[in-house]
Amino acid sequence: MIDKVIRLINIIIAIQAKPGITASELALKFDVTIRTIYRDIDIISLFAPVTSEGRGTGYRFIGQFFMYPLNFSEQEALVFSLLPSVLDLEKLPPGFETAHDKVMSTHNKEKSRLNNIFEDIAKVIQTGTPAYRKESPNYLQTIIQAILEQKTIETVYHTQYRNETKERKIDPYFLVPRDQRFYLIGKCHKDEKVKTFRVSRFLEVKFTSDSFPRGTLDIKKFFKNTWSIQQGTRNVTFKVRFSSTVARYVKEEELFVRPRMKDMNDGSILFEVTVNNEEEFIRWVRQYGPEAEILEPLQAREAFKKELGDWMKLY
Repeated sequence: MIDKVIRLINIIIAIQAKPGITASELALKFDVTIRTIYRDIDIISLFAPVTSEGRGTGYRFIGQFFMYPLNFSEQEALVFSLLPSVLDLEKLPPGFETAHDKVMSTHNKEKSRLNNIFEDIAKVIQTGTPAYRKESPNYLQTIIQAILEQKTIETVYHTQYRNETKERKIDPYFLVPRDQRFYLIGKCHKDEKVKTFRVSRFLEVKFTSDSFPRGTLDIKKFFKNTWSIQQGTRNVTFKVRFSSTVARYVKEEELFVRPRMKDMNDGSILFEVTVNNEEEFIRWVRQYGPEAEILEPLQAREAFKKELGDWMKLY
């Protein structure tokens, strides 16, 4: 049995090293019959995307599948590490113990290297601290690692608008930067919905042993017509005139929603965009002050005019 497992691993490595290698070449390489190779490939296909256009045409892996040196999960690593204690070593082929030690050593080294990479990434990315909190733990390393390893996380999260703090289990999908903040897009187990979580509002984040499938979430579709991060309930089309003073800066903005822009003879631009959250868009327009004029919709124009009147009363 051990010989067969080792042969399966070596077949995978051989296919990775030489995509298109044939069954006859594999049989010769491992000193077995072609029929044995066919059976081995059937087993490998149960957990790895191996393909062949037909017998005799050779094998290759689909997509980005790669095993280096062994793509162990934590459970698989634990099982493999326990092999010497459950097997009769005297009946195993010579060299098993040293081979086992090499595999575990390589796995542990690779795991340590990945942890260092995640830690370095988290150090490079600088985040702010909420003004109300004296200390804010940086959970970016844990979140990035959980996303890449597809591990469910247990969290304590504070929802600001409801002023509630709750424990949540989340399948983390994407880490998204918006307005000098980071947001986690993930599936909340409690609601069984994909939601947006502001990273600075996590009070605790830790790994679980549970894995999750990547799923088919289309992040562009998820954020369709979302100006920044908060999704609204209805689409509104805005038309704004930006003066010639700021037109070139508006064109340089790195936006998440594609607008339609028209150059005017006086150097100004007409800017038209459809968004699902009016408040976020108007907040962005405010930064341009009197160099930006909301033309449509009329209701938003009048609301902005009233807001400016309220400001004048304060000053």
